[in-house]
Amino acid sequence: MSSFRIRPRFKHTLDLSPEVTRQRIVDSLARESPGLEVKIFSDFIGVHIGHAERRYWSPRLFLNLQATADGTLIEGVYGPEVEVWGVFVYGYLISGLLGMFAAILGFAQRVVETTPWGFWIVGGMATVATLLYAGAQLGQKFGAWQTFQLHQAYQTAIGRPAEIQ
Repeated sequence: MSSFRIRPRFKHTLDLSPEVTRQRIVDSLARESPGLEVKIFSDFIGVHIGHAERRYWSPRLFLNLQATADGTLIEGVYGPEVEVWGVFVYGYLISGLLGMFAAILGFAQRVVETTPWGFWIVGGMATVATLLYAGAQLGQKFGAWQTFQLHQAYQTAIGRPAEIQ
């Protein structure tokens, strides 16, 4: 259940309409997995670990339902809760922007033949990005069992296995 991908995902098609698929999944999750929280939206379903067992590293599963000629294409994405995801997005954004501006400063300092101390900031931001990635991987490892539980509940809901890519 754990991989080096930041957000493991899967997709497959059921030969049912999106409405029937949505209802089948929601009914099965309510019946078979009462400890999970299910949030229903127009085009997707959010499946979360219940509040009693939720931790910072707890995953959630978003199921995107799209109508196709063959039935319904279900795309599932595992990831952290939105609050935790925001920390990683803004962390990568800030470290990337600061690293880019520091690289520009470092090259400008080299052009004018002064000490290019801007490159030290680039190294620091690369370290921050590496630590964010390592933190994401660590969170995935801590949440592997809960990811497995979400995937088992989903497989039970659709009645067949779906392979994570």
